[in-house]
Amino acid sequence: MSKRTIFLIFIVLIVSFLTFAFLFWFQNGKSAEKIIGISLTPTSSPKTLTLEKIFAADHSQTASLSAQNVVTIIATGDVIPARSVNYQTIKYNDFRWPFEKTADFLKNADLTVINLESPLIPNCPVVNDGMTFCGDSRHIQGLTFAGIDVATLENNHTDNYGETGIENTVKVLNDAGIKAVRENSPQTVDIKGTKFAFLAYHDLVNPQNNTVSAVEEKIANDIKQAKKSANVVIVAFHWGVEYTEQPTERQKMLAHLAIDSGADLILGNHPHQIEPVEIYKNKLIVYAHGNFVFDQMWSEETKQGVVGRYTFSNGQLIDTQFFPVYIKDYGQPYFLEGEEKEKILTKMKTISMTLATNPTQ
Repeated sequence: MSKRTIFLIFIVLIVSFLTFAFLFWFQNGKSAEKIIGISLTPTSSPKTLTLEKIFAADHSQTASLSAQNVVTIIATGDVIPARSVNYQTIKYNDFRWPFEKTADFLKNADLTVINLESPLIPNCPVVNDGMTFCGDSRHIQGLTFAGIDVATLENNHTDNYGETGIENTVKVLNDAGIKAVRENSPQTVDIKGTKFAFLAYHDLVNPQNNTVSAVEEKIANDIKQAKKSANVVIVAFHWGVEYTEQPTERQKMLAHLAIDSGADLILGNHPHQIEPVEIYKNKLIVYAHGNFVFDQMWSEETKQGVVGRYTFSNGQLIDTQFFPVYIKDYGQPYFLEGEEKEKILTKMKTISMTLATNPTQ
């Protein structure tokens, strides 16, 4: 081969490389991909949710995605810093205590949301019994320690100390930079250019004022309104029947109504027991996460819960993973590993499959 031929080949290679680089830079590789017929970017996670993917052991594909391209949201079960949780925390004189074993995980997300099921007030009575709940205002130290960003307040105990208790709770949260979500006070958070709207409702008759906030028409209108300005609408429901492992027909109706109205993710709580997840129109419904910070030590089911990690990309939920917890010492959860972890996930998958195959039962 002559020197001239070698030189021409070299020039052609250089020109080809520069052309390829220009195309890649000009349109982030999309035009180049079409021209040369190969992918220049990592294969994205499948967009279709399935129970098999949710409960798969391997979520490494999502974990390997660039942090710039995804938003992770963590949600827990019921957080109730009242009664014996409050008693234990004050006994230890450590308001971080309830979150001591879980804070590092909770903080490792773009946003962490809880259902706060008791008012935070000064001079909260220190008790180990009763059904009128409150937590010392200093529990805000634990919430900030755990990196909580959003607290939903629509449930059957937030108003146990009346409007004054609610107002104090909202002020304590707001002063700490935590957004308080109430039925008539939705909150919007902008994360990496994606706007997330959070709405909250409870569907339980309140014995103090005999009211229910989850009115179907209002829910539908609220969600449609939120969807006009938000890319993702997340709805938290406090609903269902305590100590049951399957949702009621009303829970399913409300969840489907919310998704039909534009909701992208449903986060449920109240039964104090883990309930199934459901995929409806490729949107995820989590009927109940179980307990997270609570003092119900009288059964295995009430000492268990799951923390959900929800991963979004371009405004779409692309992955979900659940992390089982177990509560000890009347209020401190820790993450399970090994067989104990798999046992809870297997049961959660089983009851989810049961719901999927018997949707009207």
